[in-house]
Amino acid sequence: MQIGVDSAMAVENKRIFVVDHDDITRAALQFMLHDENETHDIPTLDAALAKSIAWKPDLLILGAGIVSEKGKEVLGMLKSKISGLSILLVSDKQDLPLALSCLKSGADDLVSKPLTIEIVRGKVDALLGRK
Repeated sequence: MQIGVDSAMAVENKRIFVVDHDDITRAALQFMLHDENETHDIPTLDAALAKSIAWKPDLLILGAGIVSEKGKEVLGMLKSKISGLSILLVSDKQDLPLALSCLKSGADDLVSKPLTIEIVRGKVDALLGRK
């Protein structure tokens, strides 16, 4: 079922990679975004980088847990390997200080849990230059 889908955006075909260790977060974001975007649920950063060679994403939604694990340098590395990439960081409340510091280190925006369709789609649309 499509909820509040703008058909012009659905045909535009922007590619989004959702990369997070949390299966539930990935599935929720994929569900929220798949009607208007080509959204890929990818469990690891290595898999996302491998897939980006053939299928360059316009936006990478990245779990703060990955940044905690790999360091904030991962943001610059991603932008250097995938030209024109925007990064939306997803954080739990306890990861908010890290997420805020990531805005100075390469993340373009952040969204904190609990996730809602309106907030997620709004931030994604803004990062994709739609609004």
